[in-house]
Amino acid sequence: MLNAKDHNERAAAMYASISGKHWIQALRDGRHVLIRPLKEEDRQREYDFIKHLSPESRHMRFLAQINEPGAAMLDQLMDVDCKTRLAYIALIHDNGQLIEIGVSRYCATSEHECECAVTVADQWQHLGLGTLLMEHLIEAARKNGYRQLYSIDSADNAPMRDLAHSLGFETRTDPDDARQVIHRLYL
Repeated sequence: MLNAKDHNERAAAMYASISGKHWIQALRDGRHVLIRPLKEEDRQREYDFIKHLSPESRHMRFLAQINEPGAAMLDQLMDVDCKTRLAYIALIHDNGQLIEIGVSRYCATSEHECECAVTVADQWQHLGLGTLLMEHLIEAARKNGYRQLYSIDSADNAPMRDLAHSLGFETRTDPDDARQVIHRLYL
């Protein structure tokens, strides 16, 4: 594996060629990651990202065990309009390719409220990527006029609980299912 300096030097030209809204940010280990809105051209990246998650990470993301994302699931995940349905992806430079390593998204459930989720590839966890992705999502939700973000997660998902707490979310047990929690952030 490349050290952070070498990784960043190799990635710089590719990141610089990206047009449109995006951010280049450092992870805790010093490597730079590109974060931008999800685009239709990312469909295969999104498929590959989900496919390469560990079974536990897929279960935590979808609250169900899935082996492979089907066409209908991908259609739903790719359906973004940047207002009521928004997603940001994190990309890393790897041998001349941009590889998806994380995604955050929200979907409006009412005029002032959105359900949100964040997923980070297993080998990229604990580097601050989930925080970066969620900070962009929270900022976008505020700009789009939403007053609350919430996430429904497994009560056993300690990393999500820690992330939600660090971002200021309140956590309560789901009244309809004690195996789940609802994290809520008032914007």
